[in-house]
Amino acid sequence: MADATPIANPTHEALEWETPSTSKKPGILSKYNIFNTSSKPQSAVTKEESSAAERTAPVHRSDRFIPTWISRKTCCYALAALFVLVLILALGLGIGLGLHKGKKHKNLPLPTNTATFTGDLTYYSPGPGYGACGYENTSKDSICAVSHIVWDAVSTSSNPNANPLCGKKIRIDRYDATKGGNSSVDVMVVDRCTGCEPDDLDLSLSVFTDFGRGESRKGCGELGLVELRHTGLWVFI
Repeated sequence: MADATPIANPTHEALEWETPSTSKKPGILSKYNIFNTSSKPQSAVTKEESSAAERTAPVHRSDRFIPTWISRKTCCYALAALFVLVLILALGLGIGLGLHKGKKHKNLPLPTNTATFTGDLTYYSPGPGYGACGYENTSKDSICAVSHIVWDAVSTSSNPNANPLCGKKIRIDRYDATKGGNSSVDVMVVDRCTGCEPDDLDLSLSVFTDFGRGESRKGCGELGLVELRHTGLWVFI
């Protein structure tokens, strides 16, 4: 029996399923190229080349405040939205303050309000000198000063002489014990009272004394706002 001749260089052909694949199948997100990958080999960038590119790149003034990765279009949209927001806030604040001011002035004793008000009646010395309206009066005149709150509410100018309340007439009614009934007096607005509440009036000494006849003067030793107070009803006429 003849001996079998051995094969010098035996070869093994790999099957198809045994051959390693050199190409990767494209993934679902590969077409979007999220990671900016490229099949082409990229040359290495040296440190010197990177520094040179940074020096030669144009520098904008806005780069100090806006990140470079934000586009100018996005920045414009953001600024426009911010402007609209500020405008809305300003309009809302203005409308709110206007409504609050209007509501507050509605209840103030103003010439446009025909209601009758009840407040404290005090006295002051109007002279020597001029009052807020620019009139020169004495303690014998039938005059009064209104609250600074009412005065400032209707003020239309930095000049106090131009206040619409100057020269307005007020009729005051108060119960007179000596007469057994009410007594009234008309006074003219000539001044501004810084220590009065909205419904209070500061009268000249002669008017205040006429209203206080027949009452005790205990504790009223000198002029002032807290020595003696009357309570009266008054209205603009």
